[in-house]
Amino acid sequence: MKSLFCAAIAAVFLSSAAATAAAEEIEMGYMPILPVAQAFLALENGWLKDAGIEPKLVEFQNGPAMVQALIAGQLDVAHLGIGPAMVARAKGVPIKVVAASNAEQISVVALPDLKAAFDAGDAKTAFARFAESHGRKPVIATFPIGSVPQTVLQYWVEKMLGLPADAIDVIYQGAAQVQQSLLTGAVDGAAILEPIVALTMAKIDGAGVVAKGSALFPGQPGAVLVVREALIERSPDLVQALVAAHAKATAALRDHPATTVEAVSKYVGGGRIPAPIVLQALKNAVATFVADPDGIVAGTRAMHDFQLAAGTLKTPVDLAALFEPRFFRALGAAKSN
Repeated sequence: MKSLFCAAIAAVFLSSAAATAAAEEIEMGYMPILPVAQAFLALENGWLKDAGIEPKLVEFQNGPAMVQALIAGQLDVAHLGIGPAMVARAKGVPIKVVAASNAEQISVVALPDLKAAFDAGDAKTAFARFAESHGRKPVIATFPIGSVPQTVLQYWVEKMLGLPADAIDVIYQGAAQVQQSLLTGAVDGAAILEPIVALTMAKIDGAGVVAKGSALFPGQPGAVLVVREALIERSPDLVQALVAAHAKATAALRDHPATTVEAVSKYVGGGRIPAPIVLQALKNAVATFVADPDGIVAGTRAMHDFQLAAGTLKTPVDLAALFEPRFFRALGAAKSN
């Protein structure tokens, strides 16, 4: 917590310094989900403008779709999952992870029938109990193959529960579609992010979280802030200010979540989720917000190796080349000098 506070103090100096230069327009990709809430705070509070950045926002429903945009040469900056970031780097996209956004943020939320199967006994046999009583496997929604939620779901089923992959039927959807599937009862549960978890539990009596965080995938990395290498080479001071604003937003999300609701509510779920539910989602996720990229390297390596073995990552990724922690480290150095 102290390191984030120091980073937030450093952000004031760094952002002010960047503001003396003419604003630079950058194309920024994001998803309307809570794990990239730093982007919303930095935008709505004027911290990007203070940093000399004029963002051109491009919304996506999932990380793999953002990968395609990166491959096509779009986006200077992207807020996306570490899984898609690795896929993009493996496909030759010259991007760097300059900050983390969160870790251990995935939850498995179950609708009442599946929740009852978990409540009735050991988690390892819950899916079998459901199948026996319903005459079919449970249907679980998550993001597309290669995304962080999909990877975490697969890891949980195969590694943590010791079950075959076909113990459940999985459907792959974007954020809005997963939310709709849960609220209409088209699926039995989902491996998903906030605020969809909080919304589901608020709207459906008997729904609940059956596993989350480290129980699914210990040390799982989540969303990250990536920038193109060309932007780093062209405008390193701008990238430094961008990371400072990101760290400042992370501190606000962790320390004062209630003050962030208005900004976050404008973006998550397309701005259609009631503020009280967004606040509950923020409270649920408060401990997951992190900014230091060094802190997710070990988890990223574990996810990388699992995705390689599972075949969802086709090519090994040089993680040392993917991460660029010097901008975040500079925040602490600025405070100590």
